[in-house]
Amino acid sequence: MGSNLTQLPPAPASLSESGAASWKSDIVSGFLVFLIAMPLCLGIAMASGFPPVAGILTAVVGGVLTTWMGSARLTIKGPAAGLIAIAIGAVQELGGGDMRLGYRRALATIAIAAVVQILFAVLRSGKLGDFFPSSVVHGMLAAIGVIIFSKQAHTLLGVTPQAKAPFALLAEIPQSLSRMNPEIALIGLVSLVLIFGHLFLSKRVAVLKRVPAPLLVLMAAVPMGLFFDLDHEHTFTWSQHVYTVGPSFLVNLPGNLLSAITFPDFSDVLSGVSLKYVAMFALVGSIESLLSAKAVDMLDPQKRRSDLDKDLLATGVGNLICGLLGGLPMISEIVRSSANITYGAKSRLSNFFHGLFLLLFVAFAPMLIHRIPLAALAAMLIFTGVRLASPSEFVKTFRIGAEQLVIFTFTLVVTLATDLLVGVAAGIALKTVVHLFNGAPMGSLFRPEIETHHGEGRVVLRVRHAAVFTNYLTIKKHLLQQSGATHVELDLSHARLVDHTTMERLHELEHEFAQQGRHFRILGLEQHRSLSEHPLAARKKPAGANLGLTS
Repeated sequence: MGSNLTQLPPAPASLSESGAASWKSDIVSGFLVFLIAMPLCLGIAMASGFPPVAGILTAVVGGVLTTWMGSARLTIKGPAAGLIAIAIGAVQELGGGDMRLGYRRALATIAIAAVVQILFAVLRSGKLGDFFPSSVVHGMLAAIGVIIFSKQAHTLLGVTPQAKAPFALLAEIPQSLSRMNPEIALIGLVSLVLIFGHLFLSKRVAVLKRVPAPLLVLMAAVPMGLFFDLDHEHTFTWSQHVYTVGPSFLVNLPGNLLSAITFPDFSDVLSGVSLKYVAMFALVGSIESLLSAKAVDMLDPQKRRSDLDKDLLATGVGNLICGLLGGLPMISEIVRSSANITYGAKSRLSNFFHGLFLLLFVAFAPMLIHRIPLAALAAMLIFTGVRLASPSEFVKTFRIGAEQLVIFTFTLVVTLATDLLVGVAAGIALKTVVHLFNGAPMGSLFRPEIETHHGEGRVVLRVRHAAVFTNYLTIKKHLLQQSGATHVELDLSHARLVDHTTMERLHELEHEFAQQGRHFRILGLEQHRSLSEHPLAARKKPAGANLGLTS
């Protein structure tokens, strides 16, 4: 997307939309999102190998500071579960066993990655959100979900696992079940039942949709922690086994936010390992943030469109501040953003208020946060992980096409076996091979052959050979250049292959044209065979069909 779309008004004018008619709604939505964000920020930070307060710091920066820079009006910026795997990997690899050193060196990679994100924004790379294939992105997110589940299942049971890698952590779950700490596991299981029960019941009881599920979990878990006296280390006997509980099973916060500020260690920032994590933070963080901002735009009741380059700039600046002060990397986070819209947010002030409430709570009530059991945070993260890697994601992907499921699964498995960067690269490589197998000429993969035919108030663009994810950005550029035409048509009758990513992006573009009072239409798919019954499935022209390449 990016700046090729209709330009948004400058910040001072856009803030006028949040006057007396909307600021009250933004305070309410900001407060409700704060209730969701606080435990998630703590949990994400701890799962990432960072101090718990680092997650709060990131959300405060994302809300109080970057609100005034980004154009994505209804997004909530803060730490994301999708970056946990990268963050914990950076801490462990860069620290070489010293978690404190790894944390400070990880901060350095976050700061450098933030500079790269700022450079992306300056170079108007917001359009990169349209490049990555949907099946690869969803496979990556599913892998992140599995990684989160594999780590947090042990925390929920009150057990420290021996394994580090995702597959080994999954294999160790039965052993952790046999060694679980009964009191901690009870808190975790009750939290898990509450959060999944809320999901189930809120579909049937409308009023529950207004009650944040994390709030219900805290209302149960905190009293249970007090009942089990987790504030003081002690032992208890259960079924002839002696177990230890104490403050180590609770969130640990510093006395104040200023004392939590930690400066990065740049001593190892030019090493190969550091540069790998710089690339992963910059690329994966940018992709996730751009995709989330696009998804939130689709949910916006007013259907406003964001300048993704401007939003990426705000994210980069926010990440630079977080990296220099001890915070996690931030993105435009989809779960909190969708909740923000559900709770009635009208403008970007809701993001500001969510950050302000977090700042005030940490400043004036840190002891309340200290009462939160880690098992309750683990339950919330497991919920997030299960949603990312839900069996329904496999079913939805298969319905789009069997080849999409192969790419999705391949990306997931390679990511779990290696890391996110290798997994995404492997998924893209496999999708490219699938396109070649389905008849896309090698020469057209990156340079589509496009003819433009002008008429009175009407433009027809004809794409030859292939319209696939690798050349979609060029196709979109040609389409957006026709800003003076009321009617724009894309003729795909001469394309051997039109992939799912292109079909999905063209569908989004159709909505964007409609919001501008213009018409966009796709032509020439009558002779193509759909690879599934899904309306956005890939289309392939049979080998003997007329491509009309001489017309």
